[in-house]
Amino acid sequence: MKPDLEQDVFARLHRTVTTALEDLKARETREIDVRGKTSVTDLIVITSGTSTRHVRSIADEVVRAAKKAGLPPIGVEGEREAEWVLVDLGDIVVHVMLPRTREFYGLERLWTVGDDEHPEKLDG
Repeated sequence: MKPDLEQDVFARLHRTVTTALEDLKARETREIDVRGKTSVTDLIVITSGTSTRHVRSIADEVVRAAKKAGLPPIGVEGEREAEWVLVDLGDIVVHVMLPRTREFYGLERLWTVGDDEHPEKLDG
């Protein structure tokens, strides 16, 4: 695949994810560019839902929108408990979590350690 085509597919996938999260009123969405940190994905999106039902609905909407865009997920994990649902879209991995689960696992801290743009460093 040509780089321009890959970029177009990534941009379409990113728009699809962003719209799905906005449509379902996901909260505190954060995007972390992990290119150069892992070969698994390029972008990690972490967001929160207000209840297990909301988390499940957000994840379902991301899956539905991605399929409709012709970019179906590689996998989805955690739908049954719905405290943390991971939607693997290849170049983008979406984590939809309850706030307490998100705080406990601290994925933002894990993926931004040592970054120049780390939130704690910007406050000082």
